[in-house]
Amino acid sequence: MMRNPFAPHVDFTEFQGLIESNPKFLPSNLDMIMERSGKFLVAEWKRELEVLPWGQELLLRKMVGTDYTVLIIIGDNGTNVSGFSKLKEDGKRIELGKTMDELKDYIKGWYKWASAS
Repeated sequence: MMRNPFAPHVDFTEFQGLIESNPKFLPSNLDMIMERSGKFLVAEWKRELEVLPWGQELLLRKMVGTDYTVLIIIGDNGTNVSGFSKLKEDGKRIELGKTMDELKDYIKGWYKWASAS
């Protein structure tokens, strides 16, 4: 369990420019991923007013519509939630809830759905 808000993040600077024809092509990380019966629940956590980088949004949008459900969670390092939404392929978001309890209920429902698939 990670409860350290000061935990280091991976620095991908070393890969910048690696692909000469696309120098901004960089790895991305996922804040949360779960798997059940070949279905995946992925989430990216952002603090209030923090912007989802364009490249990361494109990556997440490409996952939508396959066996992946992608959530964008507004909160604080996995401890506080002030809102969460489901990302669609076109980049639009469907608001699903505003609290950690609602997020937990969503995950329980997703798990039940994935288990039945």
